[in-house]
Amino acid sequence: MRAVSNVRYSLAAVCLLGTASACNPINDEIQLTGQTQGTTYSVRAYCPTRQPDLHAAIDTELARVDAEMSTYNPDSTLSKFNAAAPGQWFAVPADMARVVVAAQQLAEMSDGAFDVTVGPLVNLWGFGPNGEITAVPDAPAIAAARAQVGYTHLEVRLQPPGLRKDRSLYVDLGAIAQGYTVDALASLLESRGCVSFMIEVGGEVRVGRAKPSGGAWRVGIEMPDPATLGKIQRVLQLTDIAVSTSGDYRDYFELGGRRYSHTIDPRTAAPVTHDLASVAVIAASTMWADGYATLLDVLGPKAGLEFAREHHLAAQFTERTTGGYVESTTPEFDRFVNEAAKSP
Repeated sequence: MRAVSNVRYSLAAVCLLGTASACNPINDEIQLTGQTQGTTYSVRAYCPTRQPDLHAAIDTELARVDAEMSTYNPDSTLSKFNAAAPGQWFAVPADMARVVVAAQQLAEMSDGAFDVTVGPLVNLWGFGPNGEITAVPDAPAIAAARAQVGYTHLEVRLQPPGLRKDRSLYVDLGAIAQGYTVDALASLLESRGCVSFMIEVGGEVRVGRAKPSGGAWRVGIEMPDPATLGKIQRVLQLTDIAVSTSGDYRDYFELGGRRYSHTIDPRTAAPVTHDLASVAVIAASTMWADGYATLLDVLGPKAGLEFAREHHLAAQFTERTTGGYVESTTPEFDRFVNEAAKSP
């Protein structure tokens, strides 16, 4: 969902559209913001007691995820696995193994459209730790990077948690780890009795139970137009659910008059070329919403919509056409829209 300002507007919508008490500080209401994973996070929660150490606990949890799954941190568990020789099982934290299990399931479901071993291509096209590029990669460079990609060369086990590769790989969990981060923060809040909350990390959003006033959380989906960043396309009223978006309108570069999206198709070894501006997915888990959003973004407006309908996903597709933006949705997504329409 790369839409930091999207969620910032969504939080504002909660205040503007909610009750007056929801907009004023009260003893059990907590609002926190900070930096993490190269982006921002925000937490708004209603807790049964004061939580003076909550900010520190959240930062500790964020640091844990970074230490496990960041490709930007050379000392992370993931970076060490990427640098390790192939052939042997490599011990990893249990949660990291579960994230990779989910990633491999998404890869199998999509025949490789979702692939966390796409890291060499992400780096080659200037969207990884190596930074931006000044020229489009040539065919030999693309072929060399592509030869290092392939989810079938990656194994994962839960007991004991570990990863193994049968050749050199560069695993990049960026398409799913941010969603996992939101779920981890939700678990932290719930363990403290803070069951009514809205969490956002880099645009990935999860909400808990209804607010004390009884109202649902209002989450805005941003219009995928670089010219109108921050404009809300749709507001949904949600409880106990997560929302993730993926698109080409924030993270991209232009060379030679052509736009190159940060979304890399592992099957073509290049940024996607279709006209899908954004896709939003609603799911029980932010990790799965995050992964599905990337998967659907890779597939594009037609194949993605077919996949979403086949797997009963709550998804909204916004396609860029010569006549403007065109939306397509699944029946599961329409149910959330209809519920929002019924609310006062």
